[in-house]
Amino acid sequence: METQENYPMPRIGDMAPDFKAKTSRGDIQFSEFIKGKWTLLFSHPADFTPVCTTEMSGFALKSKDFEKMNTKLIGLSIDSINSHIAWIEDVREKMGILMDFPIIADIDMKVAKLYGMLQPGESETAAVRAVFFIDPKGKIRLIMYYPLNVGRNMDEIIRALQALQTADEHKVALPLNWHPGDKVIVPAPTTVEALEERLKAKDLEMPTFYLAKKKL
Repeated sequence: METQENYPMPRIGDMAPDFKAKTSRGDIQFSEFIKGKWTLLFSHPADFTPVCTTEMSGFALKSKDFEKMNTKLIGLSIDSINSHIAWIEDVREKMGILMDFPIIADIDMKVAKLYGMLQPGESETAAVRAVFFIDPKGKIRLIMYYPLNVGRNMDEIIRALQALQTADEHKVALPLNWHPGDKVIVPAPTTVEALEERLKAKDLEMPTFYLAKKKL
C-alpha cells in the first residue's frame, strides 16, 4: 500500500523540481521552460472529463492575460499524448476554445509524484487539481490544491498571481481580499527610529503602529 511518504510535496520557498517530459507542444526540460518567467504548473485528473474541460478551457480563455503578466502556462494529467491531442481538438471543435499551452503526458506519473499531485486518500491513479506558482528564479511561491470534484477559481488564481508580483515589485504585503488598486501593507518598523518616522507619515492609513496601509 502506498503511503504519504511515497508522494513528497514541494513546499513554498523550495526550488521547483526539474524534469524532462513529453507535452502536447513537444518535449521540454522544465528548468529551461520556466527560465525568466512566472509559471503556473497545474494538474487535472483526466482528459475528456467535465470539470477538467471547464478548467482547462478557463486557462485557455485567459492565456493572453497571463501572457501580459509575463506568465507561462503548463498543464499535466496522467494521460497519453494521443489523448491530449484528441481532447484539445475535441474542445476546439465543440466549444471553439484552443488549449494552446503545453499539457504534460505523465503516463508514468513521475511528475505527479515529484510534485505531490497524487494523494492516496483522493486517488492513486489521478492527479488532484494542483496549481504551483513559480517565480522567474524557479522558486515555488504559492501552492493551491483542490479535490477531484471541485473546480478551481480562475479569478483567485489571477488575483494571487497579481498579489505575488505586486509584493515583489513594491516590497509590500497584501491584506485580506486585496485586489489591484487597493491599498497595500507597509512592512512594520524594526527600530524605534523607523517607528518615529512612521508616526510622522502623512500618506499612511494607520489604525495601529504595526498595521499601516498606503496607495501605490
